[in-house]
Amino acid sequence: MYILYDIGGTNMRLAALKDLQTFGEAVHIKTPQNFDEAMKQFSQTALKLADGEKIFGVAGGVPGALNHDKNSLYHSPNLTGWDGKPFQKVLSHALGGAKIFMENDTDMIGLGEAAFGAGKGRNIVVYMTVSTGVGGSRIVNGKIDPAFWGQEPGQQIIDPSDRLYDPGTLENYVSGGGVERIYGKPAYEITDAAVWDELAKWLAYGLHNSIVHWSPEIIILGGSMMTKQPGISLDAVRGHLRKIMKIFPELPELTLVGLGDEGGFYGSMQYLQVKRDAGEIA
Repeated sequence: MYILYDIGGTNMRLAALKDLQTFGEAVHIKTPQNFDEAMKQFSQTALKLADGEKIFGVAGGVPGALNHDKNSLYHSPNLTGWDGKPFQKVLSHALGGAKIFMENDTDMIGLGEAAFGAGKGRNIVVYMTVSTGVGGSRIVNGKIDPAFWGQEPGQQIIDPSDRLYDPGTLENYVSGGGVERIYGKPAYEITDAAVWDELAKWLAYGLHNSIVHWSPEIIILGGSMMTKQPGISLDAVRGHLRKIMKIFPELPELTLVGLGDEGGFYGSMQYLQVKRDAGEIA
């Protein structure tokens, strides 16, 4: 028996995985800001999902930067009460010695899209989410690309003049949170097509940087700013990228997510499959 999880600042979801091939229906829980209470609810839910079976491995994504050993959150903007707390140790003890694996949530979604979704069959995949914030990950040959501190393409500077916001990062210019700060209203209330085209252009600048740094075969875009309407047009982003890109003869494929809200679970399943094949879990 294995357990998958997807933790957000508001909710966390857990699902049972028996055969490393298909997972069951997710259980949703409000995410406690208090770490001890969160671990209590997590472990109780996991044991209930296991229904008496031994849990060999637990894997999932968390919203924030991890420490180098990947056993606790270094910093999570929405779960500050979890920072530095022994996530891996506490859960392993509560779940009978199960192996606990944690990764950044964006990395897990990217892994899921690369293995089972829009990037299936591609060797180098970039996943970018444009939602309340902006995050991204690079998946190479079915594995999360190693990084010393993690991958944060949303923090790249795309406007050193800071004309719209200081600092002029991709996240501050195209995320839902950034758009609301700049324009004074939620993104879903903006109906001016010129604004949305401007957002597509800023996003194209950021994607251009990711392309020349990471050289992917495909870029998969997700998050509410891309998948909901009104939203940033994929065609508009592609058009701006064609004008900007000079160094490479062609652009990587640009597409939207294929797994909806389940990308993190699929990524966690792939992660456990790799760990089992490497002999790290039973």
